[in-house]
Amino acid sequence: MAPFVLSLTGGIFILLGAMIMSFFAFGAMNMMGMSMMTGMMSDVQQGMGMGMMMGLASSLAIVGLASGAMVLLGAVMLYTRPYESQLWGAIILAFSVVSIIGGMGGFLVGLILGLVGGILALTWKPAPVATSQSNPTVL
Repeated sequence: MAPFVLSLTGGIFILLGAMIMSFFAFGAMNMMGMSMMTGMMSDVQQGMGMGMMMGLASSLAIVGLASGAMVLLGAVMLYTRPYESQLWGAIILAFSVVSIIGGMGGFLVGLILGLVGGILALTWKPAPVATSQSNPTVL
């Protein structure tokens, strides 16, 4: 249960960090009144440089949103399918590390919670599920 809670909390922080980054990336272009490649003719290179930088920031924001969503998905799947804990732990671990690039690591708190949750999920051995043969019912 601890890997699920830690991973879920880490995924929420990563998603929040990525949303703040996306507000900056997508909102900064609108506040400046610029699109990707606009600028005055005398400042064409400066405008193009700013457009390329904003394009990179928006791409990184999308990576952050995707990594936060994948950590959340991994946490939910870890809860619903505990017998596949190694797979979901690896996914949580990988996308927590990727969140450094695109989601500011969830203010670093999400990164740490995701790493700890992913490591715990990798080492977690869920209790075996009782089979129907051990408890037969009479029809």
